[in-house]
Amino acid sequence: MAGGNATSAAPSYKQLKEEFVSNLSGGPVSEIAQVCAVAPIVSLLWSVLQTRQSFFKPYTPLAYVVDFLLNVGALLLSVTLYSSAPLLLNVLLLSAAFAVYILPSHLSSRRKKPLLPPDVKKAKVAVGGAGAQGSSQGVLSTKPFLTNYRGNMMVVTCICILAVDFRIFPRRFAKVETWGTSLMDMGVGSFVFSAGIVAARPVLKELAENKPSPLGPRLVRSVRHSLPLLALGLIRLLSVKGLDYAEHVTEYGVHWNFFFTLGFLPPFVALFQSALRLIPSYEGLAILLGVVYQVVLDSTDLKAYILAGPRTDLISMNREGIFSFFGYLAIFLAGQGMGMVVLPRNLNPKKPSSPSSQKRRLLLTMGAWSLVWTALYFFCTDFKYGAGVDVSRRLANLPYVLWVVASNTALVTGFCLVDIFFFPSFYSAHDARAEKEVYETATSRVLRAYNRNGLVVFLLANLLTGLVNMTVPTLDVTPVVAVGILVLYMVTVTATAVGLDLYDISIKL
Repeated sequence: MAGGNATSAAPSYKQLKEEFVSNLSGGPVSEIAQVCAVAPIVSLLWSVLQTRQSFFKPYTPLAYVVDFLLNVGALLLSVTLYSSAPLLLNVLLLSAAFAVYILPSHLSSRRKKPLLPPDVKKAKVAVGGAGAQGSSQGVLSTKPFLTNYRGNMMVVTCICILAVDFRIFPRRFAKVETWGTSLMDMGVGSFVFSAGIVAARPVLKELAENKPSPLGPRLVRSVRHSLPLLALGLIRLLSVKGLDYAEHVTEYGVHWNFFFTLGFLPPFVALFQSALRLIPSYEGLAILLGVVYQVVLDSTDLKAYILAGPRTDLISMNREGIFSFFGYLAIFLAGQGMGMVVLPRNLNPKKPSSPSSQKRRLLLTMGAWSLVWTALYFFCTDFKYGAGVDVSRRLANLPYVLWVVASNTALVTGFCLVDIFFFPSFYSAHDARAEKEVYETATSRVLRAYNRNGLVVFLLANLLTGLVNMTVPTLDVTPVVAVGILVLYMVTVTATAVGLDLYDISIKL
């Protein structure tokens, strides 16, 4: 009888799992920045291999393995075996890039037949002509660095959502309870920021064609886009409750999940676009929304309600997800502002310029915004010279918004710098076919595949994460077994993504 009481008093495995991801306080922003820096440094190494040795063209099985090891393996190492020394990993990757760079180049065949003739005049005509005709295809371009950035972000996201369930993944990288910063907190915001960048494309098309959509049709399109995401949120909710899956209630609430946040973004963004008549920039709109939300948090009882209020009805049960939505909306709008900069072929289509001038303007604009967002973040969080407000992903407050936007803007700028240095011919491409040829040369096949079917890959990663957690006692396995499972998991996710890309399949949800 006593033995039965002892057994019933022992915490269940589900409780242990929930405790494992609860009451965490994160780690320093500087360490998170070092881990995030692995991605553009890997892009640098990949670009050196491609431009100096033509390593990934043709794309052989060996090239695929190296592509996987660099763009997936290195990122997996950064959050597991090298989690305590991300700076060392960055130094090793930079050293490898330098070693490859000083090796004799294998580009004699390219010199005989250059990939792109430097026909600046043709480039000017193409850009100017596109602007004059109002062709959306002429003013927009899919730049290699954007694919590399979004692909890397998706890879890290897929790694972390399973790795967080193993002890080899540092607790300071997992989502914080209330106050603080962590790698996974950055990952959630980065996902929203990245979605915002892509959402600028239809807006730019409308501007190019001079056919702005009225609010009604915009809302209808946005709701149509939201329905699959909301359906995924509902499916996840039913699955978690039906399978008695371990969950962290203070993350989003009792019923809310990240798919609901993503699903409600498009209609609200459509509504907020009407405010651009008064505030003529997405960045300004994002800052205003973040500031207003922060003022409401500090000047009313909203903060206390979100953090400690009783869960008595549907709203109070999901208050974290409902109110943090305003912060994520600000991040999304800031991402759209970045999209308005990085997606156009020419930042000023009314005034055609040379490729070198376009590259310089693009880099300076992105660099300037990186400094602006970083300065705003430090002013908001510094206790000596600024407002001294702590970061909270749970609230998605203003410091969190500024931290996510500043970090991602700096990351995109870093990828852009690598892109411009190693693949400058992309910016002097005189037609779409030439541009596509350079694009495919300048982007990892693995990252293109993740970027092409991002939401499907993310959904697959979530399903596999659930499968692993239901079949493996993740808290009890050794580090070797944990790394082995994570490698097998990422091999499966990556092979699926690349397979879809090889068969030219794009699944839009």
